[in-house]
Amino acid sequence: MFLWIASYPKSGNTMIRSMLASYFFSNDGIFNFDLIENIKQFPKTQLFKNNGIDIKNEKEVIQNYIRVQESFNIKKSIQFLKTHSYLFNIENHPFTNLDNSLGVIYVVRDPRTVVLSSSNHNSKTHEDSTDDLIKGRILGNVKKDEVIVYPGTWSGNFNSWKSFKAVDKYLLIKYEDLVSDKEKSFYSILEFIHKLKKVNFILDKKKFQNTIDSTAFKIMQKLESEIGFKESMVDKKTGKKIKFFNLGSKNNWKKSLDINLQKQLEKSFEKEMVELGYL
Repeated sequence: MFLWIASYPKSGNTMIRSMLASYFFSNDGIFNFDLIENIKQFPKTQLFKNNGIDIKNEKEVIQNYIRVQESFNIKKSIQFLKTHSYLFNIENHPFTNLDNSLGVIYVVRDPRTVVLSSSNHNSKTHEDSTDDLIKGRILGNVKKDEVIVYPGTWSGNFNSWKSFKAVDKYLLIKYEDLVSDKEKSFYSILEFIHKLKKVNFILDKKKFQNTIDSTAFKIMQKLESEIGFKESMVDKKTGKKIKFFNLGSKNNWKKSLDINLQKQLEKSFEKEMVELGYL
């Protein structure tokens, strides 16, 4: 069964994946970038190609989301899947279902900070990134042999995954809480996973602490500087790699984001930002 790690892009998904990969896929809890490969992304081009689906046909891709998930779902095990997609149902074709999904860890981040991080990652202006959050965006390019991903709007993405609440299979993690109290946040994630698996939770204290320490932002930055990180983008103007682990918690929208853009985001997402304590 799949446990989704879902989020709008640039909201902390990579940090959660790194911690889970360190704890569950290493002997000692020490992080390295290779461990992340244990957590697949969905939708992923090769997964659809393996099932004979024409990724250039968006309608065919959407119609086969469930079939592709079924093709690599190990029912008696737990598999982590990363996604930036909103939880949609298009023409009665769902993104996933409870036959394939064990639950979701949803990672959310203040949209004013997401704009700054997204702008750096995608070499976009703050204005364009604000438009992406408010009006919606897609990821991927079929011309580059990439399957399309549909994050939607920031609020739409956040609200869509709440449907897992109705079946008690939803855990919300705020990026800001992950930064301020990493141990508490990760402990709650491990508790949630064991609850879904219906097994007793016995913490491996050594692996837990090693996971916390080895996924510190500065260490991740250092690793990226030394060996690179394949999820980082290339600046279209300079041709150089853009730092994926750029500012982290130092990304301060109060200092860096134009007041008019702040107001646009706050007006568009007032309901959700109040709910999350961002306003």
